[in-house]
Amino acid sequence: MELLINGTTVQLSNNITTVSDVIDYFIPDRPAVVVEHNGNILTKENHSTVNVKDGDKIELVNFVGGG
Repeated sequence: MELLINGTTVQLSNNITTVSDVIDYFIPDRPAVVVEHNGNILTKENHSTVNVKDGDKIELVNFVGGG
């Protein structure tokens, strides 16, 4: 499956089926993350219920602390 992740086209396995799977693949330690899926901001509760398909556009924004 081909997805546009943060502006970059990536090829992912077909066993990636939900937004939650995409987050696990790219951000396995799951800090606070905001997800936009095809222009819609998702709530955390929707990450595991929203399916992804070939050609979807996903923006992943995570917050990192530091000083």
